[in-house]
Amino acid sequence: MASQFEFLSYLRDHPGSRVADLAEFFAIGVGATSKGVGRLEARAWVRRVPNPADGRSLLLELTPQGTELVGAAEGTFQEHLATHLGRSIAPAQIAELGHTLARLRATLEHGGVGTPVG
Repeated sequence: MASQFEFLSYLRDHPGSRVADLAEFFAIGVGATSKGVGRLEARAWVRRVPNPADGRSLLLELTPQGTELVGAAEGTFQEHLATHLGRSIAPAQIAELGHTLARLRATLEHGGVGTPVG
């Protein structure tokens, strides 16, 4: 369910995304991403719509149910993070960890580490 939450969150925050955009952001293959989107479509949380700028591609958008779900799930997710991380890591350390992980990701992406090849 965590990957579904992450996909839904991304689509909420990046309207007009394509499957390829999700795949690139999460550094996973397009096929696996498309299957994940298909599972979200089957639950009526996401739909594929024609891209008005390119008739050959489709854009992804949250349905009203998907928007509602991601909002509710985000609250639960934040509560769990605060509960579990708050026991052992101070708020300033959590913020620094986030910055450190972002720098690590940028370094790995720059070097092409972990990027799918197919």
